[in-house]
Amino acid sequence: MRATREILERLTKLHPKKIDLSLNRVINLLEKLGRPHLNIPSAIHIAGTNGKGSTLSFIKAGLEASNKTVHSYTSPHLVNFNERICLKGKKINELLLIEYLKTCEKVNESNNITFFEITTCAAFIAFSKHIADYTLLEVGLGGKLDATNVIQSPILSIITPISLDHQQFLGNSILDIATEKAGILKPNIPAIIGKQVTEVQELICSIAEISDTPISLFDRDWSSKQYKNSMIYEDNDGIIELPTPNLEGLHQYENAGMAINALKLLKIETAFLAKSVQNAKWPARLQKLKSGPLIKQVKSLTYHVDLWLDGGHNQEAAKAIASFLNQPFNGTSHIILGMISSKDYKGFLSEISSVVDSIGCINIQDELASLNKEEIYKEAKIFNSNAFKAESVSTALDKILNQNENKHHIRVLICGSLYLCGHVLQDHK
Repeated sequence: MRATREILERLTKLHPKKIDLSLNRVINLLEKLGRPHLNIPSAIHIAGTNGKGSTLSFIKAGLEASNKTVHSYTSPHLVNFNERICLKGKKINELLLIEYLKTCEKVNESNNITFFEITTCAAFIAFSKHIADYTLLEVGLGGKLDATNVIQSPILSIITPISLDHQQFLGNSILDIATEKAGILKPNIPAIIGKQVTEVQELICSIAEISDTPISLFDRDWSSKQYKNSMIYEDNDGIIELPTPNLEGLHQYENAGMAINALKLLKIETAFLAKSVQNAKWPARLQKLKSGPLIKQVKSLTYHVDLWLDGGHNQEAAKAIASFLNQPFNGTSHIILGMISSKDYKGFLSEISSVVDSIGCINIQDELASLNKEEIYKEAKIFNSNAFKAESVSTALDKILNQNENKHHIRVLICGSLYLCGHVLQDHK
């Protein structure tokens, strides 16, 4: 682990910027490495603002249920970097990771390249050297100029719902952002388009037509929704009734729908589609905590406390969280919120504040880019008079518990950042 941390730290210093969207540096390094990206197993490329990881996890579960082997590439990681590169469903082991990272470092020869770009090259080496049936690739940021977009011939592209996020890199309007994300569309490569606002849907359809990309569009070619205690998926072939998704939240019915559409295009038998929605796992997305120090903190209480975790960090993610918290619940609901300074905390709070009884505002520990809790508190107070500041997740939880004089059932959601979730999960092994 120490050797991995050391090389990863060196790689962060190869470019003055954390993010500098371009394909030139990646292409140059991959050329020197022997073009490993052209030799990876059949790739499914996934872009979008929200739902990329969940959709990937549903697809992965369905493929694995049908006895297919699957590589996957996701970012960021929550606890350990190894989470980003999975070979045949398992996190890459330390020795292989170090080997591929060192290869990239040596061949790069200290040239300017961002951390994400060079580690993506390492992932391509890993995928090219290990046989599998499929490779699931999650876009890091945007699409058109993202390092993963060097893939020339994926078998399928997917664009999940698009909303405002990362405006400093992708553009200030939702149409600018959608244009960047639609940059993964390829001629004659089928693409699945998730639920979009009308103007984004029209733009993507226009770009797809120009690029000769056949698309399968939500609510035109397929749909998915909750129906009583099941999920209903419908397309031109008919209706399929499936179990409720294993991932919490009403938005997961739509994410699962994209996955079912993908699996059907891949000719996966109907018998395995139920396993797709039943077996999917994706941490820090409305994840219920079951162990660790925070669970011990509430274990001896005479009333019940549910602890949840979600890494969503934009306004659309806040809407999904609010929808979850709006479901019938016999007790009080609270959030503990920490965010990165570049995120729209005002938009996040505007969506979620009215559905909770209190808001604990914290800094994200050991994170230089953390938004100051004073800023969060100042805005939270406008929406919720029970907002308060705390030094940590644990002290915020204590304050919520101490104010529960009537011993109500309590639901606490720790949210606002994947970095915050990573800190929590590191202690909840």
